[in-house]
Formats: sequence, C-alpha cells, structure tokens
Amino acid sequence: MLAIVWRRPWFFVALVTATLAADGLSLLLRQWIGRDRPPLVYPDPRPLVDIPHSGAFPSGHASTAFAAATVIAWASRRLAVPAYVLAALVAWSRVYVGVHWPLDVIGGALLGVLVGTAVVFLARRGRFDAGGDSAPSTAPESSGPPTA
Repeated sequence: MLAIVWRRPWFFVALVTATLAADGLSLLLRQWIGRDRPPLVYPDPRPLVDIPHSGAFPSGHASTAFAAATVIAWASRRLAVPAYVLAALVAWSRVYVGVHWPLDVIGGALLGVLVGTAVVFLARRGRFDAGGDSAPSTAPESSGPPTA
C-alpha cells in the first residue's frame, strides 16, 4: 500500500475521492428518489441481510465498487478486468441477498463509472498532483536569472 502511495500519490487520492463521491451521490439520490426495496414490496422471500433504511435506487455498494474499479482500470490496464468483475460481483450480491432490484445495481454501476471517470479526468489534469496547477501560468517566460 505504501509503495502505491509513494509512487503514484494521485492514484490513492483519486481512489478515495471517487469512492466517497460515489457513496455520497448515491445516498443523496436514494433519499431523493425514495424507491422501496424488494422486501418492502414483497415480504417473501425474506432478505438474507438486514434491510437498510434508505431507498433502493441507486445501489451505494454498486456505485462505490464501480467507481473504484474505474479508477483502478485507468491506473492499470491489466487490473481492469479483475476490478470490473469484482465490482459486478459486489453489485450482483446486493440483488442476491434481496435488498436491491436489478435496476438499482445497474443505476449504481453507471453512477460509479461516471464518478470514477470524472475523478480520473480531474486527476489527470493535475488537480490532485502535488504542485499541479490546472490553470496555465500568466507569468512571462524567463530564460535566465533575474537582472538588476
């Protein structure tokens, strides 16, 4: 972990930023949309886990998993497929345990990919790099030491 932070600090910052942003956005959308979860509509079969108290759409687990997978895919092409497979398994598990509709996890996955892509775009522009200024300098070019 320390090696990743030391060699690519933007990666760690982008990963944390993407997952927190995806989780926050999905929570806001769940509260705003207020879609009932499957156990509230169909009491049987009973869910395998406790029913969360927030709405169902979009899935927070799916959005954070796909946001993280997107950042990982941009940072390392060879890890893209395993990251997205793991994210898809996390999303599918929410349907399997009975607390989300399939559309909830699809919406969460799309939200996560959008958030992850936006964070990577901002990171590549230099906003997260140490000393990285996204705005071009307006200072005149200097070819040597200042003259008195």
